[in-house]
Amino acid sequence: MSNFIITFKDSATKDEIQKFKDEVTSGGGELGHTFDGLLNGFSAKIQPETLQLFQQQASISDSVIENIGSYLHF
Repeated sequence: MSNFIITFKDSATKDEIQKFKDEVTSGGGELGHTFDGLLNGFSAKIQPETLQLFQQQASISDSVIENIGSYLHF
């Protein structure tokens, strides 16, 4: 598992973000901090399979995902 910060576009709803959080935990990952100020998103330890799904979703033009960034410490 690797550490990531997933940020979402301003248009993303709390329900849409929650679906991604649920995918992290159901895929064997661990949620970290939720950001709901200047950043709209969360940090998590994500399994490679879940990361691949998120990356595929992010590549769609109308995706609610703004960015997927890796970091070293959780």
